[in-house]
Amino acid sequence: MAEKARLALIALALTVAAGSAAAASPKKNPAWTDLPPEQQQVLAPLQPEWAQLSANRKQKWVGIAKRYPKMSPQEQQRVQKRMNAWVKLSPEQRRQAREQYRRIGKLPPDKRQDLRQQWADYQALPPQEKQSLAAPAAESRPVERKRRSSPRAAKPASPPQ
Repeated sequence: MAEKARLALIALALTVAAGSAAAASPKKNPAWTDLPPEQQQVLAPLQPEWAQLSANRKQKWVGIAKRYPKMSPQEQQRVQKRMNAWVKLSPEQRRQAREQYRRIGKLPPDKRQDLRQQWADYQALPPQEKQSLAAPAAESRPVERKRRSSPRAAKPASPPQ
């Protein structure tokens, strides 16, 4: 009987410990209102779409917001600029950016360093040169066109007589 009581007591202690640990741990999928005001301020560009973000994405953004106060002013400015740019991307553009990031992450370190150097060189160019380099790239991309419904598709078919 004492053994059963001891096991019940251990089970109760584990249950209480698990409950308090869950209460102490941050939410995995926090609502916007669950975020502290400091994090809401940092993540403000994301507020309109916060509810639609997956729990994983929310956790990534919350992690950035937690590191934000320790960043230099230049890093903070860069984060805000990139977050604002990210919000403006379409879902397809975001998918492409994530895929590109994955591809670059799989490159050997020396190739990634080459890419960083090429990017730094590009960033150092005057705006006119950047434009001249971007123009041929834009011309080689396929043009996205909105589909127009054909007049036939707009008219309902006439019933057979």
